[in-house]
Amino acid sequence: MSTIKKQGPDLILPFILLLAAFLYGYGIWNDHYVNTYYTTAVGSMLQSFHNFFFASLDSAGSVTVDKPPVTFWIQSLFALIFGLHGWSVILPQALAGVGSVLLVYLLVKPTYGRSAARIAALVMASTPVAAAVSRTNNIDAMLVFTLLLAVWFLFKGTQRNRIGSLLAAFALIGVGFNEKMLQAYMVLPAFYLFYLLAAKVGWKRKTAVLAASTAVMLVVSLSWAVVVDSIPADKRPFIGSSGTNSVLNLAFGYNGVSRLTGDRSTGAEFGGGGMPNMNGMPAWNGEAPDGGNGKASGMDGANGNGSGMDGGNSNASGIDGGRSGMGGMAGRGANGARGMGGRSSGMAAGIGTADGQQDVVNDGQGAGQGGRQGAVNDGQGAGQGGQPGGGSTVGQMNGGLQGFPPGNGMNSDGRQRDWSQGGQGGFGGGGGMFHTGTPGPLRLFQSDLSGQASWLLPLVAFACIGLFASLRRRNFTQKHKEAIFWLAWLVPVMGFFSIAGFFHQYYLIMMAPPIAALAGAGWIQLWSQYRERSGWRSWLLPAAILATVALQWYILHPYDSTIGSGWSIGILAAGIAATLLLVIFKGKEQSFVHATAVAGLLVLLIGPLYWAVTPIAYGSNSMTPAAGPDSNSGPGGMRVNAGFGASGDDPNALGGGANFGGGTGNFGGGAGNSGGSAGGFGGGAGDSGGNADDLGGSAGSFGDGTGNFGGGAGNFAGGRGGFGGRGSEGVNEALLTYLEEHNSGEQYLFAAMDYGTAGPYIIDNNASVVILNGFNASDEVYTPDSLKALVESGKVKYFLISGGGMGGRGGNSELTTWITENGTEVPAADWQGAGATASSGTLYEVTLK
Repeated sequence: MSTIKKQGPDLILPFILLLAAFLYGYGIWNDHYVNTYYTTAVGSMLQSFHNFFFASLDSAGSVTVDKPPVTFWIQSLFALIFGLHGWSVILPQALAGVGSVLLVYLLVKPTYGRSAARIAALVMASTPVAAAVSRTNNIDAMLVFTLLLAVWFLFKGTQRNRIGSLLAAFALIGVGFNEKMLQAYMVLPAFYLFYLLAAKVGWKRKTAVLAASTAVMLVVSLSWAVVVDSIPADKRPFIGSSGTNSVLNLAFGYNGVSRLTGDRSTGAEFGGGGMPNMNGMPAWNGEAPDGGNGKASGMDGANGNGSGMDGGNSNASGIDGGRSGMGGMAGRGANGARGMGGRSSGMAAGIGTADGQQDVVNDGQGAGQGGRQGAVNDGQGAGQGGQPGGGSTVGQMNGGLQGFPPGNGMNSDGRQRDWSQGGQGGFGGGGGMFHTGTPGPLRLFQSDLSGQASWLLPLVAFACIGLFASLRRRNFTQKHKEAIFWLAWLVPVMGFFSIAGFFHQYYLIMMAPPIAALAGAGWIQLWSQYRERSGWRSWLLPAAILATVALQWYILHPYDSTIGSGWSIGILAAGIAATLLLVIFKGKEQSFVHATAVAGLLVLLIGPLYWAVTPIAYGSNSMTPAAGPDSNSGPGGMRVNAGFGASGDDPNALGGGANFGGGTGNFGGGAGNSGGSAGGFGGGAGDSGGNADDLGGSAGSFGDGTGNFGGGAGNFAGGRGGFGGRGSEGVNEALLTYLEEHNSGEQYLFAAMDYGTAGPYIIDNNASVVILNGFNASDEVYTPDSLKALVESGKVKYFLISGGGMGGRGGNSELTTWITENGTEVPAADWQGAGATASSGTLYEVTLK
């Protein structure tokens, strides 16, 4: 220990921190709205202290976000200093990510030495999921930083027997509870076990200290919740996603037990197991679409030409919708390519019959205005030069959504394909919409999750064997105790995510610190045992390298068609070579052996480091961030940035040539991909937006000739990517001017049904806007009576009812009915100009005498 303390500054550490800063911070200035849901809340919090304290989603303090406020308080302070921008609300998480890398270094170094600390910090920095989530305004990077800071106080307090440090450690867990609620408590087994094993005091004192520390943690944890719940409901916002207007129910229900059980019926994501709101469209709870029996299955549209989807054709299978719904998507016959449907219809999925004949898809004639016929011939895409889509089905979600068909609607023998089976990449896969795989002991090794944080798990397993091989009753050192701490953090977290019913990929950042610490400490231990020829233990290092590269090949191999086979084969070959050299030269004191071991370590970091770069290289989404070449293909936006990777002509490729499926466009744009120019994914001229960079395109997207599916600048739901409910449509300047000119003293400029519609006005213009719904359908934020009272008070008179897209999470049809019955529709030409379409929404003026 004294030798370590006498060492000078570590000149390698700054480079590791710079690497982390690059991975976590480069390009964050390109993300305008980020996670629109949270950014909208920050904008509202800057408008009043009332909104700031409660973390209100809207200007009126109607409803809170679905998480406690601490992280949003920090983001609001950054926004207050630097202005409200995407990068200013991301910056706290990026800094927290870099801080976590530094803390891992500081925690490992005193016990295991500088080399182990360097490796641990490097592993932490290059953990893919840590890079992905730290580049957003989601909470988890800040939570991990808070918990690592708590670990620092725990280690110091235990080593020096300082109760103040121990109380601070548990108080910080309480702060973490006010960031992400029960997720912060996942580390408690490690904290309790470590103190019991490492504290050099009697059992009575240990019990008393832990009892006091737990009490402090609970007081801090529940402080905000108790204060808020004690305030009368009419004096504070509705607690978003709680279902019962209670913070405690939110904490132990939606953000607690429901994450394990998967029960989202109370305060549930996707409206209690349904589809996100599409402005009056009912939740999609059935098995839709179903092409096996030729029956209609899907969603009812709004009056035939609204924003909903309608499976009304007896021969259509799936979604056949209104004018502002998703553009018609056709299946294919036994040997056919999948075509994309028409111009301004909803999505209609025609599935080839058993003999390979293609049903004709009704893609808008009657369902929408001006729909172009999207008939699909067997073996031919709908568009000219169309190529088969390379995506996969969404799969059967817990909530009931069974979505877009895979690129090959039929099996090779002509039988109907099982839609519950997803393929590589695309919009789904076996893990459903959340891409979390199938629960079970090997879940973290499945393709949906393995690339996020599992790359070094075999190394960690062998490292633990090496670390505990010397454990004896009279040889229970600090190394053993700290290794037990990190293992007691890792194992429960892995266990939870192996069986949990409801979580997102980016939650796996909770695995990053213990994996990093054990990898750093364990590698040095394995090298020492190898060099000292410690019997069977000397074989652990080469075995660890071999097992780890085998897993990494397993992770990389499915992406050979996307990124090239050189990555998987090269890493596997280099790992095998390093293993063989270590075996051949075992027992020889040569610098070559040390260099081989270092090379082996670097080989193990190539895969995760490449995955950590993908959010920069391929683009990502900010609603549900994840790393990997297909990280932008899940719910949360399908932004595909030009980057390195495939050449762009692979139907399964993401990231090559700025396209989803080839050519020069995205998802079938430009030169006719995934449906081609005559029948793209709802584009203005029948394509997916031509050469635009994002799914949706500049000419139109997802179902209407001129608008976007939540797109903003031609994006799929969310500003510059991000599925944030409706997504970020951007500010309609004509509407804003009209509302400002016709405001007659009302406190709020207008009211909207969802945050996706209202958010840009709050974020970009600091406008005072009322949001009538929370994140999902179960929250009764407003009733017709309370809405009537709001209007009668003279606080608002304009209501914008959006015409399409995925708005909020569950619309309130009673409110929409009340607005339409009591309001007067403002002619679109007055506030939108001659180019207004149904997708622009409908503006109502409601004045009650």
